[in-house]
Amino acid sequence: MAGHSHWAGIKHKKGKADKQRSKIFSKLSKEITVAAKLGDKDPAMNPRLRSAIQAARSANMPKENIERAIDKSSVSNESNFENLRYEGFGPEKVAVIIEALTDNKNRTASSIRTIFQKSGGNLGTQGSASHNFNQLGIIKIGKKEVSDDQIFELATNAGADECKSENDFHEIQCPVSEIYNVKKELEKEITNFISTEIEWVPLNSVKISKEKNEDLINFFELLEDNDDVQNVYSNAEFVN
Repeated sequence: MAGHSHWAGIKHKKGKADKQRSKIFSKLSKEITVAAKLGDKDPAMNPRLRSAIQAARSANMPKENIERAIDKSSVSNESNFENLRYEGFGPEKVAVIIEALTDNKNRTASSIRTIFQKSGGNLGTQGSASHNFNQLGIIKIGKKEVSDDQIFELATNAGADECKSENDFHEIQCPVSEIYNVKKELEKEITNFISTEIEWVPLNSVKISKEKNEDLINFFELLEDNDDVQNVYSNAEFVN
């Protein structure tokens, strides 16, 4: 789930497919349950739930898992989850933002602090790392859904600020407050979305040499293996 860092591309190449898939399903299920609990259970009336379901489908989550996660939101004794943000600096002084969804913030804070300490980094206060990032609305669409020229026109008409075409997907950027308005316009022409997220995009990158890659990758993996962690963002740029 790591967004907006070169780590996102590297982690997929590292394998561990089944374990990673199970973790991703678990995190997507939690987001679906929380979105359904906080808003309407009809995705058409709840943009956050609709985006969570679309992300789950992009990850090939079975339909029954999605339905189970929605149903779970109705259970009266369901734990109350909080959205929390942690900031700090990892190995090589890389700025890191972690978004968590937890029912026990003491447990989560303790786990994340331990990961930072064992990796030679330090967990800071809120605001200590986020000044290195811009918070933006990011919508990703697979290249097979729409051509480069067409997506640029659609994004412009929808009110987006920027549209980039990467190897496998198109990325549309917009102000956080406009993400669901832009998405609604795009949905008139596009059915399938990879993700619709509010992400932290680094203002500048810290280049990490090949020799230093492993420590940082291990650090990110420890964070993402934590069940409460939903997203990890950093300003690391891995140099080949």
